[in-house]
Amino acid sequence: MANTSLFIGRFQPFHNGHLSVVKGMAKVSDRVIIGIGSSEIHGTPDDPFTREERREMIQRALQEENIIPLRDVSFVNLPDMLEDEAWAKMCLEICEGGVTTVWTGNEWTKKSFGGVGIKIQDIKEVPGISATEVRRRMKAGEKWQELVPSAVAEYIKEIDGVNRLK
Repeated sequence: MANTSLFIGRFQPFHNGHLSVVKGMAKVSDRVIIGIGSSEIHGTPDDPFTREERREMIQRALQEENIIPLRDVSFVNLPDMLEDEAWAKMCLEICEGGVTTVWTGNEWTKKSFGGVGIKIQDIKEVPGISATEVRRRMKAGEKWQELVPSAVAEYIKEIDGVNRLK
């Protein structure tokens, strides 16, 4: 089986730390799957962007960086579920063709996939860069653009993302 890596995140918004992970995945994976977590949730202060908007942010960032040909990247929408192991199994079913490694720094995701026998690649948060911090700065009218790829900042401006958060 090809080395297929799955990176799950809410990507609210996609930031430079996320981009760094995808760059690392691209170096060691035959196939990259980006799982848009909590895909059914949007329009809230913690989850302002729709799954379509999050996918567009990621695609634009990857194209801008010329990291991976988009044919080698696929996207899946991963809605929330209450039961951890059932959620992990659902994620794997949605990712047709099999997953060899899940890339995550999220303890809940590690625990969920721990029970289904998938290798976990632990990722560390980049200090000072988180979607929570990006959203906080947007709401406060502070500089946030430096925390996201420039293509993402441009897209958020296009969709009036900052005003939607305020």
